[in-house]
Amino acid sequence: MTNTEKLILPMSQEFRDYLHDETKTVGHADSISFPTSEEEICALLRHHSAKGEKVTVQGNRTGLTVACVPSGGHIMSLDRMDAVTGMRVEDGTVYLRVQPGLSLGVLRQMLTSGEFKPSGWDEDSLAAYALFRKMPKQYFPPDPTETSASLGGMCACNSSGAKTYRYGATRPYINGLRIALADGDVIALRRGEVFAQGREFSLTTLGGREIKGTLPDYTMPKCKNASGYYAEDNMDLLDLFVGSDGTLGVITELELRLIPAPKVIWGINCFFRKESSALDFVEAVRPRCDELAAIEYFDCNALDILRAYDDGGCPVPEGYECMIYVEIHAEDESSARKAISFIGDSMDALGESCANTWAAHSLPDRERLLVLRHKVPESVNALIALRKRSDKAIAKVGSDMAVPDKHLRDIFAMYRRDLAAKGFQFAIWGHIGNNHVHVNVLPREAADMAAGKAMFMDWAKEVVAMGGTVSAEHGTGKNKAAFLPILYGEKGVREMAAVKGCFDPGCILGAGNLFPEEYVKK
Repeated sequence: MTNTEKLILPMSQEFRDYLHDETKTVGHADSISFPTSEEEICALLRHHSAKGEKVTVQGNRTGLTVACVPSGGHIMSLDRMDAVTGMRVEDGTVYLRVQPGLSLGVLRQMLTSGEFKPSGWDEDSLAAYALFRKMPKQYFPPDPTETSASLGGMCACNSSGAKTYRYGATRPYINGLRIALADGDVIALRRGEVFAQGREFSLTTLGGREIKGTLPDYTMPKCKNASGYYAEDNMDLLDLFVGSDGTLGVITELELRLIPAPKVIWGINCFFRKESSALDFVEAVRPRCDELAAIEYFDCNALDILRAYDDGGCPVPEGYECMIYVEIHAEDESSARKAISFIGDSMDALGESCANTWAAHSLPDRERLLVLRHKVPESVNALIALRKRSDKAIAKVGSDMAVPDKHLRDIFAMYRRDLAAKGFQFAIWGHIGNNHVHVNVLPREAADMAAGKAMFMDWAKEVVAMGGTVSAEHGTGKNKAAFLPILYGEKGVREMAAVKGCFDPGCILGAGNLFPEEYVKK
């Protein structure tokens, strides 16, 4: 038995948690491995490629698109590749090298403390670390709800979250990648170094092989978007791999770009008696308050979930249709107070009272609000898990669509129109600052699931007609692949498959993600 074969373990009950993601969709696999280095990843890929065996790459399995759920073959789990491998400081900006299995939560702890474990770092990294410790606190802005998400997984789906409103998604904070291809060769890219020529691209692997191809010629939606391959004229080719859902290669290392941490962070929960007033509020504050980092929405059903959870510390008042959480990031308390005053004045102008507004100025108070907000998806997932005991086919059906600013009211009108007509149990929450809320249908039976999925397909057509996207932050994976032809057309989907064929002609990586396997030319 070779050293590579020793890394491959047969699937057993011990590894059953590796067969699903947060959707609780359960897949199947023949084997699993836990590589700890790029060398091991490359050796495993060469082994499985030679045998024509599918490989599904996993981070921490917090995804919501079934991208990391296997449909046979081999699981490559990267959760043991969780080291920080180096650092550099250039023109006052800190760049951090990490392995893909490192979680966002652990990274945040390190950045908060300013302490890393520089074991094995080279001399340049140690010198950068010494400089880093004298600098202001640093910050990695991407903000998915699950802080246990791996950084490799966040890159693979271009994850975002609440603070995308101010800082954008994961893509602009990825400054470099090392990617192992299906044949075990490696591509190393750093932002600003390799660009497409129009839509034509050429990359050279570390093994000296040139890979040429043509990017899809579709136009990307002009809103928050994580649907399919990124494609623009003359684009930085690093961006092709960010958001590629594990279909082009295996991320073995990331270089992250950090920014100075905001000096003041305050959170405010604002309650509205009318949803229309909440929409007025969003449209009023977006263009006029530079300190806003997040604008989050919770409808009446989400508020009922919070009332049921109430621990007595943060009671949700009665008589309100919805809540909007805003988070302020400012350079000083004076600026933060002006922002809060502006928010209060905006509510007053709409005839909404600030009497029950909650403001969190300290870290413990802000974390309390965050825990409360996270109880909404947690409670919904618990309800679905309970129903799943009676009917294993039941699963939550959630939307991830977004539109340009001018269509905020249109998308809410669409949601309310069809949810009322269908009679579903549901809850709505999410990133209203980016016109991107999650509508979660909570099926009571399998028929609700089928009806919910059909409704979402109809919504996708309307959203695309508004210039929006079918997946704004979760990626595409397997369970949103059917929406891509609506967004990019059948031609665009086949052009994506042709790009995959340049890097993985045997289609062993991420089979079923984004497009059917048969679309990839052998």
